[in-house]
Amino acid sequence: METGRSDIRTPEGDRQAIAQMLYLYCRAMDRMDLPLGYSIWHEDGTADYGEGIFHGTGRGFVDFAAKAHAGMVTHSHQVTAIIVNLDGDRAASESYVTAALRIKDGDRLLETTTRGRYLDRWSHRGGRWAIDRRIYVHDLDDTREVQPTSIPPRSARDRSDPSYAVLEFRT
Repeated sequence: METGRSDIRTPEGDRQAIAQMLYLYCRAMDRMDLPLGYSIWHEDGTADYGEGIFHGTGRGFVDFAAKAHAGMVTHSHQVTAIIVNLDGDRAASESYVTAALRIKDGDRLLETTTRGRYLDRWSHRGGRWAIDRRIYVHDLDDTREVQPTSIPPRSARDRSDPSYAVLEFRT
């Protein structure tokens, strides 16, 4: 139930707020919106994506991902099966993530699809939920050559994406 008051929290509202942050994280990665990506993490939040990928601050991971994504043609991230356990101003969540990443290799267009899970510890501080610690668990991936359809993309990997005008995003 929407109360219009930010000082009243309910367990369902907290779960929805955490799920919204996960969705915004995907949006931040796909639109390469660094300020939005930073907002998902508390200032002291950490990210552990495993050996050979990344271990450091949440903000550092956003920078790392933006640099990696800059060399790609496009990418699309989704989260599903979000489970949230609440304990007052603290929470833990597991969410399944799928990312499709397209790169050019000479004349070939390759798509890597990765599937894994975000295991996140959250806290409600300063009036908002944000990540304190993320562990990424990689489950599987594959890379294959793809042929795009004749439908031209309408998306953009920045704030010129049409969704910003529709949603009037403020970061």
